[in-house]
Amino acid sequence: MKKLLALFLLAGIFTFGITSTVSAQDDMDTTNTSDTTMMDVDSAGGDDSAAMAAPAEEDMVEDDSDAEMEAEDNLQYVIRDKFIEGDWRFMSPVLICLILGLAIALERIITLNLATTNTKKLLARVEDGLAAGGVDAAKEVTKGTRGPVASIFTQGLMRIDEGIDMVEKSIVSYGSVEMGRLERGLVWVSLFISLAPMLGFMGTVIGMIGAFDSIEAAGDISPQVVASGIKIALLTTVAGLIVGIILQIFYNYLVSKVDALVNQMEDASISLVDLLVRHQNSGK
Repeated sequence: MKKLLALFLLAGIFTFGITSTVSAQDDMDTTNTSDTTMMDVDSAGGDDSAAMAAPAEEDMVEDDSDAEMEAEDNLQYVIRDKFIEGDWRFMSPVLICLILGLAIALERIITLNLATTNTKKLLARVEDGLAAGGVDAAKEVTKGTRGPVASIFTQGLMRIDEGIDMVEKSIVSYGSVEMGRLERGLVWVSLFISLAPMLGFMGTVIGMIGAFDSIEAAGDISPQVVASGIKIALLTTVAGLIVGIILQIFYNYLVSKVDALVNQMEDASISLVDLLVRHQNSGK
């Protein structure tokens, strides 16, 4: 799963880099096209050329206006512009928190979904194995099944010769180990949930300090003097809160998934103990 986590991180970084590069290239192409058109219009001569250039210029202006409207409506361009306006020095740490948090959350979601086991079907197979080939056959079934429930079953079956009490203790002890594995990585998601808003608030404080420095330098309190600093302050705050909200949703899903798996392990463990007691009683 470490390779999977690294893959998510690289995908996020490359996606952001490619998006920024393409956006910058589009802006350069648009600027170059406009400059070339203006040069062609200026170089045209005569009354006929001027008459032909005027409609072309109007069409170009309309096309540029349509392109600008489409760019403004495009969420990608809006996010890019707001990222630049918020100052990359303050917005980049918040973006890093989002990328790392999402990478860990997605890795955990995949891992937890793969850890889900159909306990009823597994218990039926274990019971059939006990009836057909004894404990060894049941252990082969659990070892060939993926997930924490099957691992707990394996540990319990390995202690069957030591009595039911040892089976229960083994299940409880190994269940704690499996629960720790399921919760691995959640602490980092929780960290980024707390860290992203704090970084946003830090940008807010620094932006307000810059605004007051501008007031002190200008000796004036006009809106134009403080607008830049206040805008940075508000944008960094919004970015931090958005990242925190997104990661909080993933975190709550992961916690609920872990709780469901833990309850599944507990219920399955009780069922396994009852199954082993019945097996021993039938053997007597």
